[in-house]
Amino acid sequence: MAFTDIPIALRWSDQDANGHLNNARIVTLMEESRVRWMSGLEGLAAFRGLGGAVVASLTVDYVAQGEYVPEMVVRLGIERIGSKSFTIRHVGLQDGRTVFDGSTVIVPLAADRTTSRSLTGAERESLAAHEVPARRRPS
Repeated sequence: MAFTDIPIALRWSDQDANGHLNNARIVTLMEESRVRWMSGLEGLAAFRGLGGAVVASLTVDYVAQGEYVPEMVVRLGIERIGSKSFTIRHVGLQDGRTVFDGSTVIVPLAADRTTSRSLTGAERESLAAHEVPARRRPS
């Protein structure tokens, strides 16, 4: 299994007063790359229709100072597949250097758009095709 690289153009508003990437904007970059990536995955059409899906948890470790440059790459893959949720790993890279390593837990929703539902067999199969190693939390 392998990560999928999503290039993300950085915007002027992504930088802080020192010309570095703002830590809060990293979460926005994670979201943008995740939405773009998931929209192209086969077998996940129900997330875009039916009840959709929500973010249940998001964590990010800032590994190195991100610079305000024209573009960065966010690597995405599936870290964990549960019965009613899955975890996406996001690794932000600039010039081959890891800037952040984070994860987002996604919960699919039932047609009522409020209650969670179990992942279908097709969804699990689609997600499994993108499994990557779990991230190591700094100690």
